[in-house]
Amino acid sequence: MLENIRVVLVGTSHPGNIGGAARAMKNMGLSQLVLVDPRDFPSEDAVARASGATDILDAAQVVATLEEALVGCRLVMGTSARDRHIPWPMLEPRECGGVACEQAQQGAQVALVFGREYAGLTNEELQRCHYHVHIPSDPAFSSLNLAAAVQVLAYEVRMAWLATEGRPAKQSAVVDPDEEPVAADELESFYRHLEQALVEIRFLDPAKPRHLMSRLRRLYGRSAVSRLEMNILRGILTETIKAARGEHPKQEKADV
Repeated sequence: MLENIRVVLVGTSHPGNIGGAARAMKNMGLSQLVLVDPRDFPSEDAVARASGATDILDAAQVVATLEEALVGCRLVMGTSARDRHIPWPMLEPRECGGVACEQAQQGAQVALVFGREYAGLTNEELQRCHYHVHIPSDPAFSSLNLAAAVQVLAYEVRMAWLATEGRPAKQSAVVDPDEEPVAADELESFYRHLEQALVEIRFLDPAKPRHLMSRLRRLYGRSAVSRLEMNILRGILTETIKAARGEHPKQEKADV
């Protein structure tokens, strides 16, 4: 499905931005890159900024006009950073990702169109788009780098694709058995050990316990202590009790 979505860069002046856009695309699983009248391409700067996404650059299609870039597309969405005189259907990035995936899943060719670094898309170019997409950046500093803008929309496309495919956005990590939380009976054994240590160092008075153990139970209970962490705590308690009883052998003074 993602192969039906193309990224179209119009009049890009800095080749590094083309490389950065290619990297952003590859990060998110997009592969179709179309360049409309780029100032400098192919370029070593583009290759350097692509950081390994050179297959995207090698397969990039270079055309002279936006009309050529949009051949075969049933859905075209263009980025716009400012309000236009003519009202146009407007989408936010998340909506853009959802609409793009919905159409691509039905076999339609979809284009995400990005304008020039210094001026964006012209009104005429925007009128070739079915929707305008506005990235809601801070109005006090709203200018986004071209590759960053590509990354934002490519990310939303991928998230929508993952949802469509029923795949989790977060990969499940392999859990180390030592990192699993301890069982309730192990925790109860620890509390008895902890109470014994606190009595030994005279921090807890069994005759007047107040609410100390209750508060400690609450503390450790919400910490989801792992087996490895429990072993460390039990070791500390064991050595604390030995020290309180004077069972530690005296360390010999080092020779001066």
